[in-house]
Amino acid sequence: MGKIAMMRITLRGCPPSLNEFAGRENTWEYRKAKSHWTALVWTMCRACKDRQAAPYQLADVEIMYYFPTRTRHDADNYCGKFLLDGLTKAGVIVDDSMDHIRLHIAGGHDKKQPRTVITVRKVEE
Repeated sequence: MGKIAMMRITLRGCPPSLNEFAGRENTWEYRKAKSHWTALVWTMCRACKDRQAAPYQLADVEIMYYFPTRTRHDADNYCGKFLLDGLTKAGVIVDDSMDHIRLHIAGGHDKKQPRTVITVRKVEE
């Protein structure tokens, strides 16, 4: 049986909720956050030893957030926009459209080590 194509990266902290930008005139803050998190994912993917040479045509992408508090977090506000853009830019996935990914989002709590864990598994078509 062949090895399952998979990679996992862990980022310190959690990206901001999309609610921080919705309906507000803070375009520059949004762009700054998007640029930061996209570049962070790109950097971590490029350094990952489990990264495949070619982007996955179809992938399961799981994003697990470990928040520093037990405050309520709506899943739709943590849809992974900035993170998925980083995976695409790094060449891990072909595109972040629904034609190319199956997205799974979950959350937990870790006061001492808030983080975001992204796992990408190749799906055989």
